[in-house]
Amino acid sequence: MDIVLELTDTLIADYAYAYLYPIRPELYDFSYEAATNISAQAFSSWTWKPATKFLQVQPSQAAYMSSLTRDNPYRQLATLIFITWIFGFIVYFVFATLSFYSIFDKRTLNHPRFIKNQIWLEIKQANKSMPFMAVCTAPLFLLEVRGYGNLYDTTDEGPGIWYNILQFPIFLLFTDLCIYWIHRCLHHPLFYKHLHKPHHKWIMPTPYASHAFHPLDGFAQSLPYHIFPFIFPLQKVAYVILFVFVNFWSILIHDGEYLTNNSVVNGAACHSLHHSRFEVNYGQFFTVFDRLGGTYRMPEAWMFEKEKKMSEKQWEKEAKTVDGFVKEIEGDDERAYGQERRETKKIK
Repeated sequence: MDIVLELTDTLIADYAYAYLYPIRPELYDFSYEAATNISAQAFSSWTWKPATKFLQVQPSQAAYMSSLTRDNPYRQLATLIFITWIFGFIVYFVFATLSFYSIFDKRTLNHPRFIKNQIWLEIKQANKSMPFMAVCTAPLFLLEVRGYGNLYDTTDEGPGIWYNILQFPIFLLFTDLCIYWIHRCLHHPLFYKHLHKPHHKWIMPTPYASHAFHPLDGFAQSLPYHIFPFIFPLQKVAYVILFVFVNFWSILIHDGEYLTNNSVVNGAACHSLHHSRFEVNYGQFFTVFDRLGGTYRMPEAWMFEKEKKMSEKQWEKEAKTVDGFVKEIEGDDERAYGQERRETKKIK
């Protein structure tokens, strides 16, 4: 995350902190020479050290003109909160919107268990949660930035060239195992009603439901991603790639497009069953831990027959099945259903 922090500092934060927290007048020379980068450095205690050798962006004069230097932990924490919030917001809206307009089958909006104004409610829930999730997550990023994790830059600093490839499957398996148990615990009656129920409001989720969590629920399920580099080595650029990927994957498994009935990968079909059957398919990436834990439910053949899946006859059958699970798990159904019919021309 120090790579993203450095880029944010260079493009935005340096200018903001130089304006809000300038170097005190008695320590600063306002002569013409002080306007140059060299002179400005003379009055700053901070020295630039690139976060990575693969991407180096020279800091501007503004980087040396604030009393809160780049290595100040309070500044770093504040900027990391901003990055986590805004970066998550951008990834969510860009990828969820692309998925909704290019992949998501709009006929789902007419499903009898599609909630009235659901898309707006999903977006509202996601945006209510993101700032709080950012506040919870940023301290872990701060520890990583300040060198307490096992992040490395070049192959010479890591375990070896073989690990540059192996780190990806290790990351996916470790996080999937942890998320499986965290997710399963969130379905315990002690936690479900207070934390996880808001995400299960969406029986027929859209891509915008991908981040529509209670903030503590979302943070709990993201913890394995942040814990990983404190236990295992992880290359810095790979960390940024994986951070984007896990957000992107969360959107993909909510897009309603069942491409394949893969017995290994926990795709959209598997995850849709989690939303409609509740206590199955807790995994994020794979089915292996659900199989070992006895919670795996294989998607049915009709789910991959698009016309049958979108038929009113199938919808009615599914609605009755879902109602049974809702009554068993939640009791009274508090959702306000309403078919949201739209003209195809307006949606596409």
